Amino acid sequence: MQDNNTIIQCQNVNFYYGNFRALTDVTMDFEQNRVTALIGPSGCGKSTLLRLLNRMNDLIDGTRVEGRILFEGRDIYGDKVDPVEVRKRIGMVFQKPNPFPKSIFNNITYGPRLAGLQRKSDLEALVERSLKQASLWEEARDILGQSAMMLSGGQQQRLCIARALAMKPDILLMDEPTSALDPISTAKIEELIDELKKQYTIIIVTHNMQQAARVSDSTGFFYLGKLIEFNPTEKLFTNPDEKQTEDYITGRFG
Repeated sequence: MQDNNTIIQCQNVNFYYGNFRALTDVTMDFEQNRVTALIGPSGCGKSTLLRLLNRMNDLIDGTRVEGRILFEGRDIYGDKVDPVEVRKRIGMVFQKPNPFPKSIFNNITYGPRLAGLQRKSDLEALVERSLKQASLWEEARDILGQSAMMLSGGQQQRLCIARALAMKPDILLMDEPTSALDPISTAKIEELIDELKKQYTIIIVTHNMQQAARVSDSTGFFYLGKLIEFNPTEKLFTNPDEKQTEDYITGRFG
C-alpha cells in the first residue's frame, strides 16, 4: 500500500553481484521531503541499495535485482523504463567530490545542455539558481569561467550538489558526501541538507552515526545485507527495537 507521502518503495529487494547476495529481502518506504539515513558497518549493503535506487548498479556486469523498487508507484526496473530518465529524476552525489575538468559554469550546464537546454539566458539562470541552492553562489559568482578543479574539496562537493540539482531531480542520493571533507565543510553540507529537504527527498548513506542523528528524519540500520531496523531517527538512536541496533550504535560491535 502506498502512502501519499511515500515517493520510493522497496519491496522484497534482493541484489546479487554474480553469486554473492549483497542485499536480502529489503522492504522499506522513503517519504517525500524527508531525509533518510542508511547506516551500518562497511560492506553491509547500504551503498548498494543507494545505487539501486537510480540504477547505477546497471553499469556493473553480472549483477541482478529481484523484487520491486517503485518510484511514484512505477517499477524503475520495469521493461519500458529508461535508466537515463530515472537518473535525471533521482540525482546522486558521491563520496569524493568529482567535478568535471571544465569550468564551474560548464560543470553545472553539462547535463541540462545534453538534455536540450541551449539558450544562454536560461543556462545562466540555471547556474545561478543551482549554485544558490548549494550555498556556493557567493563564493563562485565571479569565477564561473574558471576551472572547477581550483575549488577546495568542500566547494567541489557543493558544486557536485549544484550539478545534481541543475537536472531538477525529485530525489537526491548522497553516498557518504562528507567523508572526504574537513569539519567546517561537513557542517556546511549538513546545513545544506536541512535546507534542501524543503524541496527534495534526500537519502544519505553515512558511516558517521552522529551525522545520521543530526541530519535525518528516519534511519535504516543495515547489517550483512539485511535491513535490521528502520525507524524515526530519534527512536532508533534512543530506544531501538532490536538489540543488534543497540549494540551497533553503542559501539559493542561493527
